[in-house]
Amino acid sequence: MHILEDLKVWNKAMEIAVETYKLSSQFPSEEKYGLTSQIRRGAVSVPSNIAEGAGRNSPAEFKNFLGIANGSSYELFTQLVLSHKLDLVSKNKVQPIIKEVVEVQKMNYALIKHLKQ
Repeated sequence: MHILEDLKVWNKAMEIAVETYKLSSQFPSEEKYGLTSQIRRGAVSVPSNIAEGAGRNSPAEFKNFLGIANGSSYELFTQLVLSHKLDLVSKNKVQPIIKEVVEVQKMNYALIKHLKQ
């Protein structure tokens, strides 16, 4: 079992979730049940899966949930890019979050590799 607050990848993923919620609050109201909902679920899924894995009993289970979190991070990356392409948000607002998502992906891969040893 791991202490969540000590996991840098979880902390960064939590920051991304907060920033994604703030960003998506600027989306048009007609997107409330579309991209806004989807992007928020993706953003929450990343730290949630890291947390669930951290609470499991074995490194193998943790690695599995880190893999799921990584899949969610790629989904979030896609939704962030799409929100810009649809002109729902400016590039200068979305680009810093995208950069952080990529950083979480790298951290996640490094942690998975570490757990395999």
